[in-house]
This record gives sequence, structure tokens and C-alpha cells, in this order.
Amino acid sequence: MILDFLFPPACPLCDTPVSTHGELCADCWASMNWIDNPKCAKCGYPFAADLDLGGTPLCPVCASGKCELDWIRAACVYDDASRGAMLPFKHGGQIKYARFMSRAMIWALRDVVLDADIVMPVPLANRRLFHRGYNQAALLARPIARALGVKIELDAVRRAYRPDMGHKNARERAQNIHGVFSVARPDAVRGRKILLVDDVMTTGATFSELRRVLIDAGAVAVYGVVFCRVARAI
Repeated sequence: MILDFLFPPACPLCDTPVSTHGELCADCWASMNWIDNPKCAKCGYPFAADLDLGGTPLCPVCASGKCELDWIRAACVYDDASRGAMLPFKHGGQIKYARFMSRAMIWALRDVVLDADIVMPVPLANRRLFHRGYNQAALLARPIARALGVKIELDAVRRAYRPDMGHKNARERAQNIHGVFSVARPDAVRGRKILLVDDVMTTGATFSELRRVLIDAGAVAVYGVVFCRVARAI
């Protein structure tokens, strides 16, 4: 194609020539800690590769019934490699990264029952949206919704501004996020199964609070998918 001739496909992270726009080169792909089996059947938490835990293993959190959502999936672990993509995408205007990140997130959904009625990016407060210029979760959610063939919902939930959670611990994050979400259009979520989309999951506090609000508004189930997630030893 003419556009490929004028703008040859290149790895979005390192500019190495590749065959298709939006894909990573072999080295950048290999640098990511992609999450595969074995992993928790509910939250997708990665287990050590040499463990044989059967078909539906659960991490201690999910085994105790404390999973933030009905299920969660992540494409990769949050580490130096994924951080090198996620932070420029989230804060540095590198929206071109959305293409390979969303593709990886679609791949992460390969082992779950995809019965969501709508895809919903985690909302961004208007103040933060104004300063950043875009909602990174919405950029990821659009191609995921297209791939699943379901509607994307952008306006049903609003988010109040709170200071950045930064290096807060799990308890502080839960306190900081409590009460920030409100359902503006209950008819859009009532009776629906909702797939939430975000860039990174740290403690799960955001998902947990958003699920609480959505279930209170009548949602039937709330799932989640992120590009990367923190994976601490359990």
C-alpha cells in the first residue's frame, strides 16, 4: 500500500522495522512478561510456571471470595518493560501504543466466556481529562469493543477528581477512591454484563469501587481487563 511505502511499519517502542503497523518487534515482544497459564482462574494472577494447579486454580485472595470483579484478565505483569510502554502512553501522549496494547488485551481474554453486553473504559475525572487531553482507558476500550462486537459505553458513569494515588498502599487507595464514581445513566447499566477496561491494575481498588457502584445501579456482572497488573509474591 502507498501508506506503508510512505510510512513503513515500525515497532512503536523502538522503531525497528516490522511487518504490520502497531506490532512489536521480536525483541520488545520478548522483553514483556506476558501472562499465560498457570494463573488464577478469576483474577488472572500469574503463578510460577512449574506449578500444576489443575484446570481452575485460585489465588488466596479469590479463594477467600475477595476478588474485585467477577473475573479480571491482564496481558502482562507490571515491571520495567511494561512500565516503559504504559507510562509514556498514559502520561506522555504516546497514544500510538494503544494499538499493540489493546491487541495484547484481546489476547488476554482468550480463556474467558465473553458474554459482556457493553465495554466500559474506567472513567477519568474531567479535570484530569482536560490536562491530559485523552482518556487512555477509552483508547484501549474502542478496539476491544470492536473485536468483541459490543457497544462501548462512555457516559454512563462519572468520576469526581481526587489527587493521584501515587505510592499509596492498598488501604489508602481504597479510601482515596471511595465515593468518586456515580452512575449518571442507570438505564445504560441496569441488567447488563459490563467489561471494564483500564491500563494498569495495582491493588484493584478502582475496579472494586466501580463494581460496587455498578452493581448498586443494577448491573448483573462486572468483568475487567488491563494491559498490565502488579504481581506481588503471594
